[in-house]
Amino acid sequence: MDVPIEKLELSIDERRIRNEVGRITQHPAVSPLREPLVTGNKSYSDVTNDINVIHEQGAGLGWWIALAISSSLLLIGLIAGYLTVTVGIGTWGLNRTVGWAFDITNFVFWIGIGHAGTFISAILYLFNQKWRTSINRSAEAMTLIAVMCAGIFPIIHMGRPWLFYWFLPYPNSRGSLWVNFRSPLLWDFFAISTYFTISLVFWYIGLLPDIATARDRARTKFRRKLYTILSLGWNGSNRTWSRYETVYGILAALATPLVLSVHSIVSFDFATSLIPGWHSTIFPPYFVAGAVFSGFAMVMTLMILVRKVMNLEDYITLDHFEKMCKVTLLTGSIVGLAYITELWTGFYSGNPNEIFMIINRVLGPYAWAYWIMFTFNALVPQLFWFKRFRRSIPLIFVLSIFINIGMWFERFVIIMISLHRDYLPSSWTYYLPTTVEAGLLIGSFGLFFTAFLIFLRLFPIIAASEVKGVLKYAKH
Repeated sequence: MDVPIEKLELSIDERRIRNEVGRITQHPAVSPLREPLVTGNKSYSDVTNDINVIHEQGAGLGWWIALAISSSLLLIGLIAGYLTVTVGIGTWGLNRTVGWAFDITNFVFWIGIGHAGTFISAILYLFNQKWRTSINRSAEAMTLIAVMCAGIFPIIHMGRPWLFYWFLPYPNSRGSLWVNFRSPLLWDFFAISTYFTISLVFWYIGLLPDIATARDRARTKFRRKLYTILSLGWNGSNRTWSRYETVYGILAALATPLVLSVHSIVSFDFATSLIPGWHSTIFPPYFVAGAVFSGFAMVMTLMILVRKVMNLEDYITLDHFEKMCKVTLLTGSIVGLAYITELWTGFYSGNPNEIFMIINRVLGPYAWAYWIMFTFNALVPQLFWFKRFRRSIPLIFVLSIFINIGMWFERFVIIMISLHRDYLPSSWTYYLPTTVEAGLLIGSFGLFFTAFLIFLRLFPIIAASEVKGVLKYAKH
């Protein structure tokens, strides 16, 4: 049977149109100006299944190996902590000149690590940055764990930690024994406890929708009971969501100034003293920038591991890492500027003690520590100016580790080099850490990774409810 050419051409056009419509329906066009925050053409049910299956399925061999390693490191720390408490801080390498060293270095380091979580969750939430949704949950958990790691060191540094309650300002029968409210060390206590409390509530409130999902999907009686208690009766109604978003926004607004205040107050431990190298007004902004800098480096380190092991490449994309690299580049440049500013103001002041301190840092017996700090913190982040470096996962992983090493050395340089050569040459000394101090440092990392691994097994590592809100991001 003969078919008119006009009808044949029309049928071909119809077929092309149908094929194009089908292609667009299955694979919506992506905006040329924005990269999708979730790849793989996921549906809402896919998001729920992919995220919840991680903590629902049994722990794999890799998780148990990682837990065994981190628990071994934690055991080393417990042994070192036991020796410190039972024998005394004489087990450390402290002397008459260097009264602060590894312990306070570790304290400031872990407080800094805890800043990125609140920055990602609170500040980026208030600025409506959608890319935070895949990483904020892990960053918040990292904040809480890092603050707990930091809190260990001031307690054991007391010498008699079982009398820590003397530090609390409560009515007592011991006469006029009160803490010194003018001391920045006491300000640390209030700032960090407030920061930890707000961060904990902020993290927990953000978990509620996903805990309710885990409750409804729980297969064991224990998990169902646990998630039922923790979900606080969440029913997913419009009223519940409205109140949830209101409370979440208020907590984000409360947490934001804490990012700036906590590490500023920690810097006052040094800035309010008269010791050369510490007495500096640049410390508060310099410490805050350094805290966000080191915190983002730790987030990238953890996210690269989690992304690979948990098969979350569609949720934690290269675009997430590129944006975190840009923040790291900005804060790292601020830190580098602060280093140069310190050198300039020290020489410009004309104070012989400040000038000697700078020369001692740069050329003295601990010059190797200073140049590790300067190279890893000021020079290494400049590689993120290049896009191919910002989108190379192996390189980001290596550089993030270098940054964390450099930030630990920054605190070591500030604290120790400023102390080991004071005004009297007869008391100059060379500080060397003991195995007990090294054990406490190793144990703090063991505690950090052990707690994070337990978090992976109990709660959704990604905020599924927030990811669903950006699922169609960058789609026409």
